[in-house]
Amino acid sequence: MISTKGRYAIRVMIDLAEHDQGKYIPLKDIAARQEISKKYLEIIVKDMVAGGLLTGASGKGGGYRLTRKPEDYSVGEILELMEGTLSPVACLAEEVNDCPRKGACKTLPLWTEFDQLVHDFFFSKKLSDLITK
Repeated sequence: MISTKGRYAIRVMIDLAEHDQGKYIPLKDIAARQEISKKYLEIIVKDMVAGGLLTGASGKGGGYRLTRKPEDYSVGEILELMEGTLSPVACLAEEVNDCPRKGACKTLPLWTEFDQLVHDFFFSKKLSDLITK
């Protein structure tokens, strides 16, 4: 399940893309437009800045903006930054599946296929696909 943190991060990214005029956008403006607590958004954008999705500036004229063009972001990268792995089962969440039952697990192909579907879906969607202009 995608948490509010992941969903709100996507909303922040859409808001920044739709209101981009080459300047930093104050968090209070994003919070007001998105009807999300500014306090909660502070936590979210801090992670997004640390993850390289956004850049921030403080003081007069400060706020946040995208580090890249909207078409250069996938929804999958945003969600993975905020949520961690999107894998449906723990054995697929790791780079290397070292589960001792891997060879005998009758359900692993099911989870592997589902994991690939989710990955392909979210990574094929670009931030620019969600923007209305």
